[in-house]
Amino acid sequence: MSMLLETRGLTRRFGGVTAVDRVDFALEKGELRCLIGPNGAGKSTFFKMLCGLLRPSSGKILLRGEVVTGNDPHEIARRGVGIKTQVPSLFDGLTVRQSIELSALRRLSKRAAAASATHFMERLTLDKFESSIVGSLAHGQRQWVELAIVLAAAPDLILLDEPTAGMTKEEVGRTATLIREINRDHALVIVEHDMKFIRMIARKVTVFNQGAILAEGNVESILSNQVVRDVYLGKGAGHA
Repeated sequence: MSMLLETRGLTRRFGGVTAVDRVDFALEKGELRCLIGPNGAGKSTFFKMLCGLLRPSSGKILLRGEVVTGNDPHEIARRGVGIKTQVPSLFDGLTVRQSIELSALRRLSKRAAAASATHFMERLTLDKFESSIVGSLAHGQRQWVELAIVLAAAPDLILLDEPTAGMTKEEVGRTATLIREINRDHALVIVEHDMKFIRMIARKVTVFNQGAILAEGNVESILSNQVVRDVYLGKGAGHA
């Protein structure tokens, strides 16, 4: 099967420190993959290279078989990749509807973009906030607005960095449901620290340690892997 996303020997050095060391990674179309690992394991650096926020020191990134290594984030986005970083990146002076329509207008007519905004507001239960100024919303609501903005651009692949950071328990549960629904139509790569959330959504998990992939497999096998538990979970596990 041809892969949607691949990395081959992907490496990033910061001076004399190798943060990501020759990582080979492959994601199939429609797959949901969680990236986990202890602090400093390299997963966030790897994620930023996928997004175009960091340029690799060496190695390749391929999207649908085409090399995109070193492309800027806007170039990655034009190729059908939706990017949501940990801190919401929003225009606080716009309404919820305006924010989502603006994203949809990149690919649709004004009328179709309005219909698309309505669809995603309903899908993410944001319709009651459609006239609200984004800057006035609570943190969890802002996270969902940004997710709706990403979806309105109709990406094949969505990259999410800690989508539940700062959320309440109820919001985390709602986000897990949303992500499972989104995965019906989109592939996702998610960096996440919250192990309870990972258990809610994960099918396949990739574990980073010391800049390399330590283990990869279904969530049950990973969470029961003693080597993974020793280097990552440890006592009182819950955060990477």
